[in-house]
Amino acid sequence: MGFKVAIIGAGFVGASAAYAMSINNLVSELVLIDVNKEKAYGEALDISHGLSFSGNMTVYSGDYSDVKDCDVIVVTAGAARKPGETRLDLAKKNTMIMKSIVTDIMKYYNKGVIVSVSNPVDVLAYMTQKWSGLPANKVIGSGTVLDSARLRTHISQALDVDIANVHGYIVGEHGDSQLPLWSATHIAGVQFDDYVKATGLNVDKEALFNEVKVAGATIIKNKGATYYGIALSINRIVESILKDFNTIMPVGTVLDGQYGLKDVLLNVPTIVGGNGAEKVLEVNITDAELQLLKHSAEQVRAVINEVKDI
Repeated sequence: MGFKVAIIGAGFVGASAAYAMSINNLVSELVLIDVNKEKAYGEALDISHGLSFSGNMTVYSGDYSDVKDCDVIVVTAGAARKPGETRLDLAKKNTMIMKSIVTDIMKYYNKGVIVSVSNPVDVLAYMTQKWSGLPANKVIGSGTVLDSARLRTHISQALDVDIANVHGYIVGEHGDSQLPLWSATHIAGVQFDDYVKATGLNVDKEALFNEVKVAGATIIKNKGATYYGIALSINRIVESILKDFNTIMPVGTVLDGQYGLKDVLLNVPTIVGGNGAEKVLEVNITDAELQLLKHSAEQVRAVINEVKDI
C-alpha cells in the first residue's frame, strides 16, 4: 500500500514540490488543492503527462475532502508580500488565509502530519498547531531546512569540499533573526574552525552567513521568486516522514521547555520520522548562541502576539 499526500496551494512552491515528488516517485497518490481550481487541474495534468518516465503514481486535483487518509498534508498557499507591505501586514493577511485553510482541513482530517510552508512560516505553523488541536509533533514548519541547505552549499564552495561532508544548521526564526550554529558545524567530523585552521584557508564566517541570509532576496531580485530550493526541501521533509527515516533537520515545532523556551515555535535540530517531529534535540551550543536563539524566539513571539486573536 502506497502513500497519499495532499499539497494545498498550486502556485510556484506547491507545483514545484509536486513535481519534485513525482520525479522521485515518492508517493502513490498526490492531490493538488487550490482556490484556483483551474490552476490546480492544469498543474496536476502537466505533471501526470510525465509520469511514464518516473514511475507508477497518480497525480490529480481535488478539494479539501481529499485530505482524508493523507499521510502528509503540505500547505504552501498564501499571499505574497507586496511592495511597501510590512512583514506584519503580510503576517496578518496570511494568518486569516491560513485559519480558513486549517478549518477546511480539519473537517476531513483523520490522520497524518501537517507540514506548513507558507510565510511567515514560524508564525503560521504555530497558529496551525493551535487551531488544529493536533499534538505538537503532528504540525511541522518547513523552517530553516532550506536556510541550512544554503549554508552547507556556501561552506562547500568556500572550502572546496564535497557538500556531503558538510554538516551545519541555521536555527531560530526563518527570517532576519536566524543564526548559524558554528559550534555545531563540522566537516567530516572536524569542527569548522579547526578545519579552516588546519587547511590554512581564509574564510570570513560573517560574510559567508550574510550570503545565506540574503540568498532568498538575491534569487527574487534575479528571477522573481524562489521555489526550486524550497520544493526539494519539502520533498526531503515529506520523504523522511513517509519512510520513517528519522532524519535530523531544523524544522519548526512548538517547543515545550527545550533551550529554556516554551509555547513558541522555533527551528532547531529535530528528528523527523513517521510521527512527524519525533524528538527535538538539545545540542550543545555556546552561551552566545543560546542568547541569540532566545532573541530569535522573542521576534517570533512578538508577531504571534499580534495575530493570535485573528
